[in-house]
Amino acid sequence: MTEDIEQKKIAAEVTPQEPKHIQEDQDVDMTGDEEQEEEPDREKIKLLTQATSEDGTSASFQIVEEDHTLGNALRYVIMKNPDVEFCGYSIPHPSENLLNIRIQTYGETTAVDALQKGLKDLMDLCDVVESKFTEKIKSM
Repeated sequence: MTEDIEQKKIAAEVTPQEPKHIQEDQDVDMTGDEEQEEEPDREKIKLLTQATSEDGTSASFQIVEEDHTLGNALRYVIMKNPDVEFCGYSIPHPSENLLNIRIQTYGETTAVDALQKGLKDLMDLCDVVESKFTEKIKSM
């Protein structure tokens, strides 16, 4: 009896849904449910104080609920900054949605400043890609 209930639950979860049809003149919502996924009480980025230098030129950060998608893109953008000496990331364990990122900078720029600039630059890059994509879709 329990097996039947479990099979019905699994079948209900796996049942394919009808695909949504998009009309030609209908805009596509690119944001999805991203805003609903975040919990407001939880910190998204944590500074790992035990791995931070006294002068602030090297620091490690932990970003929750992220994976290689953000990690590699953010690492790439941060490394484009001429004030950054090193930037690398790791995923501690595949079953945890944690991203550790390490930044080391030259001179006066701090690791926190480099992270903030990298995040802003990545957001700007995504905005450009989205606008060009939307522009091409509308011209089709």
